[in-house]
Amino acid sequence: MSEPRRSAGTWLSGARAAGADLGYPGERMGLPQQGPGSVAGYGRRLVALIVDWLLALLVAQILSAALHWSPGVRSFATLAIFGVLSWLLIGLFGTTVGKRLAGLRVTVPNGGDVGLLWAFERAVLLVLLIPAVLWDRDHRGLHDRAANTVVVVR
Repeated sequence: MSEPRRSAGTWLSGARAAGADLGYPGERMGLPQQGPGSVAGYGRRLVALIVDWLLALLVAQILSAALHWSPGVRSFATLAIFGVLSWLLIGLFGTTVGKRLAGLRVTVPNGGDVGLLWAFERAVLLVLLIPAVLWDRDHRGLHDRAANTVVVVR
């Protein structure tokens, strides 16, 4: 017992600390490691999320002022607007305003369009938040896995 176990504490550091080779994000889906079509990193995705949220907040604020909504209604409207914008823009164009500015798009792993049905499922799960904060080794949230989508660099 003089030498500590190699795997002790790797649950904090991840599988790579235990010596597991997981490859790069997107390798299992046949995506390139870098450049267009590669899996987007967390930073760009966060920037896109912030821009999309601010846009939804702006629309909700304008509607709230025009329709005299209470703060509670405005908060719910912001979430609903965010979900609808995500659904329609990803379903129709494969990107949202924030993702476009960050140089990202949402696609299925083989590079095809998401479509309105899968974009709707993805948006509903994204609004629920919990699936979005749980990631796999391909940088896909549970909302992406359920809708069979991946966020890639444009």
